[in-house]
Amino acid sequence: MLTNEAYKPINCDDYDSLELACQKQWSLILELKNGEQLKVKAQDMVMRKNVEYLVVELAGEVRELRLDHIASFSHPELGTVVVSESD
Repeated sequence: MLTNEAYKPINCDDYDSLELACQKQWSLILELKNGEQLKVKAQDMVMRKNVEYLVVELAGEVRELRLDHIASFSHPELGTVVVSESD
């Protein structure tokens, strides 16, 4: 995906759910907007140049995923959360 596209903040409730997942270091199933599915361990949330990222561990590597590139995420305690843009 293009990294120079304008960042679109996600809904606050969805953000809070991701923050909780990081605090508890939950394993999540992520579906990205490009259709890719990833099984990751949530680590942290960071912001760089007004773009928010989810820091995850994927196959032993640390990766940063733009929040607006995540279509949905799921965990047994959260169910499946379909990410929506902030109003």
